Amino acid sequence: MTGRLYFFILCYTTIGLLPSCKHDVTPKPRGFYRITFPEKSYRLLNGPYPYNFSIPTYSIVTPDLLNPGQKDWITIEIPGNHAQIHISYKKIDRNLSKLIEESRSLVFKHDQKASSIDEQLFIHPTHKMYGTVYTLKGNAASPMQFYLTDSVKNFIRGALYIREIPNYDSLRPVIGFLSADVIKMIETTEWNANHGH
Repeated sequence: MTGRLYFFILCYTTIGLLPSCKHDVTPKPRGFYRITFPEKSYRLLNGPYPYNFSIPTYSIVTPDLLNPGQKDWITIEIPGNHAQIHISYKKIDRNLSKLIEESRSLVFKHDQKASSIDEQLFIHPTHKMYGTVYTLKGNAASPMQFYLTDSVKNFIRGALYIREIPNYDSLRPVIGFLSADVIKMIETTEWNANHGH
């Protein structure tokens, strides 16, 4: 009996003391790291490539180290956001449909992690530029990819990668910021008539 009485007194005292706590304890929401972005500005890609386009001034262009034999393949590094845009180039040799299908297949390799993949056609007849832009939502390693072609000689493919653990919610501001740079590249792409291919 005394054990029960002691238990009830202890419970009553504890409950009575709870409202007298001076500080409310509330769990804090999970936070994400602070992201700062540079001001948007662009420069023309200078290089001996069969294509030209505008790239961010806060980017660095390097050869594609994974494919050293491909001199027209480049990586556009955006160090401030741990991001890279990989650009590959192929000369068309009666294989346009195969190149388009390969590009599409590389996009849909991400469909297990992506919650959706949107396709948007890009047509710029003045520059003889046609292609497709793919936007991948969800925790895919590459949130944006594209290909561009003149349908006769030239074919380029691009893929944006962010070198962080894919978490769409925390990376959404970075993806939005860099997607604008990719769109700028696409919209300003021209074929280099002076390239010696």
